[in-house]
Amino acid sequence: MFRIFLKGFLIFLIISFPYLTYARDICVYFTPSYAALDAIIEQINEAEKTIDVAVYNFTSRPLARALLRAKKRGVKIRVILDREANGESNRYSKYEFLKSNGISVRFAVPHIAWDREGLMHNKFAVIDKKTVITGSANWTASAFKINDENVIIIKREDIANVYEKEFEYLWKRSMLR
Repeated sequence: MFRIFLKGFLIFLIISFPYLTYARDICVYFTPSYAALDAIIEQINEAEKTIDVAVYNFTSRPLARALLRAKKRGVKIRVILDREANGESNRYSKYEFLKSNGISVRFAVPHIAWDREGLMHNKFAVIDKKTVITGSANWTASAFKINDENVIIIKREDIANVYEKEFEYLWKRSMLR
């Protein structure tokens, strides 16, 4: 009887293990909700070495301040933004705040297709090359207060590696301007 139970339990564990592993590695948040904002800030606060951010629009004071605190702790921070969304016409953009506080910020160089420039429409961050923050939410006040958005935090180095490679590609392209 015990062997049958043990065998059944082992089969259950084998089948369930991938789901149990992913359950603790991935957290999902929906907005409007400050839980999503707080989760991003918590990840920034836990950063030890690097934070790479690629977002279309960045107007969130709490996120800009969290990055500044991380920089003061010695974390290397790089931010890529879309020029149109964060240019002079957007008085709420945190581009100038970040740059004036010594954070490396660049505008993305858009791809050209069908004689039109595309947007750098990503919304992701890679922390310490092991955690990814992604989803539909820009780093704006509206994303957390008003909009229906999602934020996904993935704590897996294999996935972070894929995002980090894309960030490096965008960072190198951004040197063109």
